[in-house]
Amino acid sequence: MSTELHPYVIFLPTEKKDKILSAIFGSKGGVDILRYSLKQGINKSIYQKELVAKLNYSNKTVIENLKTLTSLGVLSENMEKNEKDHRITWIKTYKLTTLGRWFALLLAEEELTEDEKTEILQSLFRTYLKQTKRLAEEIGIDKKKLEETFKEEMKNIK
Repeated sequence: MSTELHPYVIFLPTEKKDKILSAIFGSKGGVDILRYSLKQGINKSIYQKELVAKLNYSNKTVIENLKTLTSLGVLSENMEKNEKDHRITWIKTYKLTTLGRWFALLLAEEELTEDEKTEILQSLFRTYLKQTKRLAEEIGIDKKKLEETFKEEMKNIK
């Protein structure tokens, strides 16, 4: 039996690896928040109120998941100024970080636009190259060898 595999690589902060994986995949709420963010668009802000309404989780559950995902660097938290009836309020907004986008790609490739897929893949590739270069320097591999390997593989792409 042949199974199609998706070639995903995700870089995780060493000290937070287990916590991040557990927060996202150990909780349906975390996965649902990432999926909701995908449906909105990877560069769009999401709001706690919307999550409570759309995901059918309690406010407390949504807040806990948002705090966890934010503290682990999967989401970034910002404040947005909202003016209504001559009254100004500040609302917390959340966006996927680079790490969050990688998880988004892992979760739901078909829900992303081609531009979003391209942006995520370029970011992932750039990070992979930086990490490979750092590792090569640490173990004494000449970067020319890596460059040759890259060029060979690019020629082999059909």
